[in-house]
Amino acid sequence: MNKTVLITGAGGYVGSLITQALANGTHDEKDFSPEKIIALDVRDCPKSLEGLPKVTFIKNDVRGPELAQIIDQYKPDVVCHLASIVTPGKNSNREFEYSVDVLGTKNVLDACVKSGVKKVIITSSGAAYGYHADNPMWLKEDHPLRGNQEFAYSDHKRLVEEMLKEYREKHPELKQLIFRPGAVIGKTVKNQITDLFDKPVIMGIVGSDSPFTFIWDQDVVNILIRGIANEASGAFNLAGDGALTMKQIAGILNKPYLPIPPVALRFALKILKKAGLTQYGPEQIRFIQYRPVLSNDNLKNNFKYIPKKTSKEAFLYYLSGKQSK
Repeated sequence: MNKTVLITGAGGYVGSLITQALANGTHDEKDFSPEKIIALDVRDCPKSLEGLPKVTFIKNDVRGPELAQIIDQYKPDVVCHLASIVTPGKNSNREFEYSVDVLGTKNVLDACVKSGVKKVIITSSGAAYGYHADNPMWLKEDHPLRGNQEFAYSDHKRLVEEMLKEYREKHPELKQLIFRPGAVIGKTVKNQITDLFDKPVIMGIVGSDSPFTFIWDQDVVNILIRGIANEASGAFNLAGDGALTMKQIAGILNKPYLPIPPVALRFALKILKKAGLTQYGPEQIRFIQYRPVLSNDNLKNNFKYIPKKTSKEAFLYYLSGKQSK
């Protein structure tokens, strides 16, 4: 059980949580304690990771050639690859995001194969299924991955999963464990999705319930650490039980709910983007209109993890964090 674990994106939201939990033993796998934790991030070491036991922090870009040298030096038993562009910055662009999300993942996989790493854990996303009108209400892991080209994150996660399939065929000795989270939420999370809930009016699309499946961030941490500790492989959706529609979310927030006809919203976004008043174009309607709703049956029945919070409970926990500030 004395494994060496290497985590990419360790300075990010989930990355820092899992690094702290592994170092401090604050997780559900009480019989598991890694011997070494190699924490990598392109940013400087965050204060939350400074001085943690067993943790060696290395400032490194997953796209660079140094990554292979680091993996070869430390010989990790498991590489947990979390580095990706979830919320692009103002100066971000599609080429940069592709280089991190897709080419960075390829660099990680190549380094793992070269150094004989036994197992790689990849955080994909429910977005890999894509935002489509004919998505079933409860997407399962064997449903096709159709990430939309118009959404960089969704498209890149689909491309990564296609690449993972090629590596499974060419390099079966590298075991893969793939997680596809829904919307990860916790007391301190802030991203494009939570921005929707900060508006004075919660907007929806006429004819679309737009359900969200949420997963509590501490459930994600426990699931990742269980994946590091055991021999599981395969793909698993990460979601709490149930889902919340935009109308239900508006009710919980005690805010007005305004469903807008898709044609009207598409026209408005086209005008606003052309005028430079928003970064979002008419293609963004699909992000709300056809949200992928994830089944967690495989997670519960085969990975043997029961999320501690339902989608609604995870959302309420997120609200409690905002209200305490």
